[in-house]
Amino acid sequence: MSDKIIALTNQKGGVGKTTSCVNLAASLVAMGERVLLCDIDPQGNATMGSGADKTQLDATMNDLLRQEASVAEVIIHNTPAGYDLIPANSDLTEAEVGLLKKTNKERLLEESLNSIQGNYDFILIDCPPALNMLTLNALTAATAVIIPMQCEYFALEGLTDLLNTISQLKHTVNPQLQISGIIRTMFDPRNRLATEVSDQLIKHFGNKVYQTVIPRNVRLAEAPSHGLPVHLYDKSSRGAAAYMALASEMIKRRSKSQKTTSALSAEAL
Repeated sequence: MSDKIIALTNQKGGVGKTTSCVNLAASLVAMGERVLLCDIDPQGNATMGSGADKTQLDATMNDLLRQEASVAEVIIHNTPAGYDLIPANSDLTEAEVGLLKKTNKERLLEESLNSIQGNYDFILIDCPPALNMLTLNALTAATAVIIPMQCEYFALEGLTDLLNTISQLKHTVNPQLQISGIIRTMFDPRNRLATEVSDQLIKHFGNKVYQTVIPRNVRLAEAPSHGLPVHLYDKSSRGAAAYMALASEMIKRRSKSQKTTSALSAEAL
């Protein structure tokens, strides 16, 4: 299974989801990958963090989901970090309401991305921090899910709910959906509870937990206000190094998965 279309999601807000989406996109591009970032959150934070003004957009994810514009018309090419972007802003709340009236409402994003996925090595989707019709569209379109989470007590409780949701969707609308990995974000190794939760994650999820840990980092927090991913804002920062390492880990996982798939296909012949 190819982890080409990846939804970054967590029903809990403030866990570094958008930060991870923007910085992974930029880091993957820096490693030679072709990347599309899809912002499906009405807050439009991934759009602003990519250097686009969410108040000055000609066409957005809202127009795409309302089927009032084609995917080619909504893509912003070559953001400062080099990836392409389907932007979003508060207009997207209109689409969320309008989707409820449409047939096949959970598959509108999937249908749009199917026509262009051959143009990219990775398509990352930044989801809202809630399980709504927008997130459902993202999880129906995706082949894989990455879960950014802080290592704190309540995060584990939220993770259980999210895993149940993903399992239900896998059995109903998207049998391809799988958990690609869990990212430990805003990590402070001096915090005993953070270390304990991290150990629990590894115990329960094994190699699903990315080895790379994203630290608490001032530069990571500052970069979005400049409309830049952290490696363009401060390449020497610990945050920039961490996301480059995470992107490298993702590419290695993909390569290993492709080799396994090829070997299984050869055995079947």
